[in-house]
Amino acid sequence: MAYQTIDGVRVWGNPDPGAMSQAKTCAEHGNVVQALLMADHHKGYSQPIGGVMVYDGQISPSGVGYDIGCGNKAVRTNLLAADMKSRLPEIMDRIARKVSFGVGRVNSEKVDHELFDDPDWSVYASVGRQEHDKLKALARDQLGTVGSGNHYVDLFEETGTGRLWIGNHFGSRGFGHKTASGFLNLAAGRDFLANAPGEKMDQPPVLLDLDSELGDMYYRAMRLAGRYAYAGRNYVIEQVLTIIGAESEFEVHNHHNYAWRESHGGKDTIVVRKGATPSAPGQIGFIGGSMGDISVIVRGKDTDENRESFYSTVHGAGRVMSRTQAAGKMNWKTRERSGGQISKEQMAQAVRDFGVELRGAGTDESPFVYRKLQGVLDAHSETIEVLNVLKPIGVCMAGADEFDPYKD
Repeated sequence: MAYQTIDGVRVWGNPDPGAMSQAKTCAEHGNVVQALLMADHHKGYSQPIGGVMVYDGQISPSGVGYDIGCGNKAVRTNLLAADMKSRLPEIMDRIARKVSFGVGRVNSEKVDHELFDDPDWSVYASVGRQEHDKLKALARDQLGTVGSGNHYVDLFEETGTGRLWIGNHFGSRGFGHKTASGFLNLAAGRDFLANAPGEKMDQPPVLLDLDSELGDMYYRAMRLAGRYAYAGRNYVIEQVLTIIGAESEFEVHNHHNYAWRESHGGKDTIVVRKGATPSAPGQIGFIGGSMGDISVIVRGKDTDENRESFYSTVHGAGRVMSRTQAAGKMNWKTRERSGGQISKEQMAQAVRDFGVELRGAGTDESPFVYRKLQGVLDAHSETIEVLNVLKPIGVCMAGADEFDPYKD
């Protein structure tokens, strides 16, 4: 087996001490079936990113996290990347102008969608009419916006075939963030919209019994936020297809911050994946690397090790450097940073050398702050197979120095 078991936690890749400590804390609370760390793991809030917790009859709002339904979508187009290269700078400029990137952005084009008639909006109405109206208005305004942090829209060239792919990565935006914070408030006996003291990095998980009223409400709200994230990623992909004049021939779409009801070993469980991609046998997933690395389309294998991973794999390469380490501390009065380990010049050179047309992004998202994707994929070689290797040719993100509370 490619994993090791440390204090009851199944660990793929090299154990990170901070993430290990968080995983062990999670494993000590609630009706835990198994705790796992994927090879891209690193510290998160309460449950580590790249962490998977399997529960009997419980769900964890802190485990799913603030960016409910964060995930990826990729589509293979009917075009060749070579056909785009001469006009790539112009295309990336158009994507940057058309798609709404950045903190707290609203969509310049109001988007209507059938999910706004979803019966699960009644969850928020039962909390309070004000809460319902505020969240629904925010959700309407932000549907189809990407945010900042590590969220992106990319153009890729498939290795071997030269086909052009489009990929994106983001989640449920402010709607999901306020849903998460609202249920964490309710679990602590506060009002839904209260200004909570904030979640501590190493605090124990917040757990709800799924058969309780609050647990059922959270599960329904989480599913609604997940559908919202899917709708947003679909909308942005359609925007980019229109910009480049292409059609989608094949698509891959998956969450990696979510809780699923799944049967494992004949037992009904709740699998909470934070920064982890589902990988059931035959299931297709999109895993993104950094802007200076490959991304891949993968398929879950029917193996003992995949069963022992509770059909879970990595969601990306995983950070090796924090945002502050990379970019330095921000002086919000002068809007200047100091003490960062990565310079803008280093980042620009690395991206140029990799052949990427970049729009936006700060040094905290540079290739230097991430592991190499192939390394974490190798750690999971017995659980997934790589179907397509995608090399980025265009990357679009929010501008530097924008903090996004809605990122995973």
